[in-house]
Amino acid sequence: METSTRVDVDGEVFEIVSWSDRPGHYNYNWISGKNPGYGFGGVRSGGVEATLDEHIINIREFLAGVDPETGFME
Repeated sequence: METSTRVDVDGEVFEIVSWSDRPGHYNYNWISGKNPGYGFGGVRSGGVEATLDEHIINIREFLAGVDPETGFME
């Protein structure tokens, strides 16, 4: 089963998607970004679930690499 959670990180909105049959796998969909459908994915080793704080760290690291002009990774 797929579940999703919306979070606001530094003024940017992301939807974090996870699956009950794939613990530790995530898609981060950038809802407020310039490019519809853009975002990134992540996997934790050992199927360990990430905490909200860890998701926020992942999103901030992603945003740090985005070109503000294009809205894509530099």
